[in-house]
Parts: sequence; C-alpha cells; structure tokens
Amino acid sequence: MAIITETIRPYADFGPGDEDWLHLLVGDWQLVADLAFADLVLWHPGPDGSYVALAHVRPSTSHTVFHTDFVGERIRKDLKSLVDRAWHSGEFQLAKGDGSMQIEAVPLRRAGRTLAVVTTHMDLGGSRLPSRLEITYRQCARDILTMCHQGIWPDFTSPTGSRRGAPRVGDGMIRLDRHGVVEYASPNGVSAFRRLGGSDSLEGRSLPELAAALLKVRRMSDEALPLVLSGRMPWRTEISAHGVTLSLRAIPLRDGASRYGAVLLCRDVTELRRREMELVTKDATIREIHHRVKNNLQTVAALLRMQSRRMKSDEGKAGLEQAMRRVATIALVHETLSQGLTQNVEFDELIDRQFRLAAEVASPGQIVRTERTGTFGALPSEIATPLSLVINELVSNAVEHGLGENDGTVCLDAERAVDEGGREIVNVTITDDGVGITGEPGTSGLGLQIVRTLVTSELGGQIRWEPRRSKGTRVTVTLPVDRAA
Repeated sequence: MAIITETIRPYADFGPGDEDWLHLLVGDWQLVADLAFADLVLWHPGPDGSYVALAHVRPSTSHTVFHTDFVGERIRKDLKSLVDRAWHSGEFQLAKGDGSMQIEAVPLRRAGRTLAVVTTHMDLGGSRLPSRLEITYRQCARDILTMCHQGIWPDFTSPTGSRRGAPRVGDGMIRLDRHGVVEYASPNGVSAFRRLGGSDSLEGRSLPELAAALLKVRRMSDEALPLVLSGRMPWRTEISAHGVTLSLRAIPLRDGASRYGAVLLCRDVTELRRREMELVTKDATIREIHHRVKNNLQTVAALLRMQSRRMKSDEGKAGLEQAMRRVATIALVHETLSQGLTQNVEFDELIDRQFRLAAEVASPGQIVRTERTGTFGALPSEIATPLSLVINELVSNAVEHGLGENDGTVCLDAERAVDEGGREIVNVTITDDGVGITGEPGTSGLGLQIVRTLVTSELGGQIRWEPRRSKGTRVTVTLPVDRAA
C-alpha cells in the first residue's frame, strides 16, 4: 500500500489525513470482506483518467473471485464505467457481472471529496437460498461500507489495541441493537459465550447484563467492558470467567451522528493467554536465576577480597585478586542477562564498563588510556561469558606486561563479518603501545592458559599475537557467532 500511494501522491487530491485514513481502512478491511463474502478492490484514477488498483483483499469466509493479484494494474474496460459513475456521482453503483457475479462500487468520501472507490465482487453461483447468517453478515458489511462512504469508518480515535488475539469474523460475530440487545449471534459467537458459562441462546438478551451475571460482581473490573459489550465504543477488551478468556471488539454502526447498532466480534483466546502467561513466568524465572547467580558470584568475589587482605604473601594476594576480578567479570554478564528478556547480551554496553575497569584495576601506578572502536552487537550468553573473560585477561596482560610501569594506551576493536564459508564471525583486536613482543608468548602464565582454553575450546575460535609496526603488541581473536546454535 505504501508503494502504490507513493505513485499517486503527486496528482491525488488528498487533504490532511486522507492518505493515512486510506491506510487505516486497508489495514482493517479484512473484516468487511469476510462479512460480505466478497473480494474488495480499492481504485484510484490515474493522470490519464484510467483507474489503478491500490489494494485487494480476499475473504476468508468464502472462496475468492480473483486468483491472481492485480494491484498496480489498470482497471478493465467492463468495470471502468461502473467505477467512473461511482467516482463522479458520489453514490453507490450496482451492476451484475456475467450472471454469476454481483459488483458494487462504493465511493469513499471525506470532507465532501471522493478519495477512492471500493468495488465488492460477490460470487452468486449456486441456486440455494442464503442462510440467515449470510444475510446478517452481508447486511453488516453494507452498514460498514456505508460508514466508509460517509468517511466515518474507520475512525482515527478508535484504538483497537495491539495485543495478540484480535477477533475475526469467523471466530464469532454478534449483531447488537443500539441498547446492546443481541439481534443475531453466529454459532461460533454463541459457543464462545457458552464456554464462559452463558446459555445456549443469546438473541433478545442484553449482553452487558449477561456478562455482569457471568462475572457475578456488581461492578465490572474493566471499565471498557460494558461500553464494548453494548457496542457504544469501538474498542477492544477481554472478559474472563470459569477459566475461559474471550477477546472482544466492537464496531459501532452509525448513520451520521446517531448510533443504531453494533457488530461485536469475539474470539476464545484462553489457550493463547495461557501460553503467554507461561512465557512470562519462564522469562521471569530465567531473569531471577541470572540475578541470583550474579548475587552469589558477587558474594564469592567479596569473600576472595576479604581473604586477599589477610594474605601475607604478595604472590598469594595477587592470585586472589586476579580470581576475584575473573569472578566479577562473569557476574557482570549475569547482571546483564537478568535485565533482558532474551538470552542474548548487548555486548557493547557490557564491554564498555568491563574494558575500562580491567585497565584501571591492572594499572594502579600509571595512567592508561582506553579506546574502543567497532561494534560487537548482540551475542548469545554462551559466547558472551567466555569472551568477556578473554578480553579481561588480554587487557590485563597488555597493561601489566605490555606497558609495564609506563603510561600508555590500550585499544579494543570489534568487527562483525562473514568468512569464506558463509559463517558470521567476530574479529576482536586488542593493541597496546608498550614494549612489544618478539614471538609467540609462552603458556606458563595462568591468564594465557585461560585465554587459549576459552578461545579454542569454548568459543571454537583462533587467536594470534603479533608485533605492531610502530611499537607494542596486537592480539587478534576470531570466533564464530553462531557457535552456540
């Protein structure tokens, strides 16, 4: 729809809000097609006087008339005269097709101007008489199309909500009079309210009074519920009773300023809401686990800090402080996971804090500047935890051994790329401007052993050390992003 309106915008006589209104109509006209048992096509004249199809919707309650999509194409000659009469007269135009199809053209008008024309294409094949359901459905469709013709439906001030489970015509339809009394209820509509605890018949009963009896309270908890059940407001709401939840949507039927009835759509969303609640509970449980793990790791780090203060050996104190730093790094990942709804970590936010902290902790006696470039993006927690430990060890090693006791700069760069095999990878580069190296570092240090083990075993990646051209060392870690998958 957006591309088609782009093409007609230069010459279309649209006023403020007209184009948005057409988008709103196309976004909600599936219910009209379902009620009419007909295909709907939206037409607008081109600069040469011919009409172009802007949108097309097929009914889900009946078979379609058009099996090919012709949006963007010009109108057929046999249909052009009908649409042209509707456009210029501003009135409904009815025509019979080849004997088995009925076509009606409805001009859409706002502020006294015709914006477009909707044609309904109804298959009249078959000799049987239409049922009461079909007659009621088609009358509701005509009532809504009349409001479209008058420019009063859809209404910009009629929020329908964005929660999943929007009711459709086939889920259950109820026709109400202006007092909220049921004039007709489809079999699915009756079944839906019966599951709530209602009776086998709804016709002649006041729907708000029936709902109040089902809820067994004097005042309904949802203030919008009686307004929707009586068809007074075009809103969406839900009603729950006896373990069943119905999603309700009202479409008030108006003739100018007066309201003469409403169409109420209902859908049983019990299973959908149950699954949503299970997901919410699961997400909350996972977040709580990450939160408790983070708290426990912080407790371990605090115990290591207390123990290091009691150590008389400098070597033992340094070892405990390094262990404390590693535990705190893992705790930081779990803290990030406890605040999100997924098991992915926005690694850039996490590493910004950790990168600066690792450099500061490893450089108590000198000034170390940190620079970070590139982006990691979202990483699975299975990658985030070992990668954060690897970066922590490499940054500490760059400060302690690369810079020594001198001031300097440590840089961290990340790049997402695709390797020759089509896998998504992350290249992580850590550089310093220290003394540099002459060859591959040894594996006697615990930190380097941890790094090699995590990169090769946990991350399935590669690591290499090399001297920089000016001075210092460059360490490059390459790992696949989808290793966890």
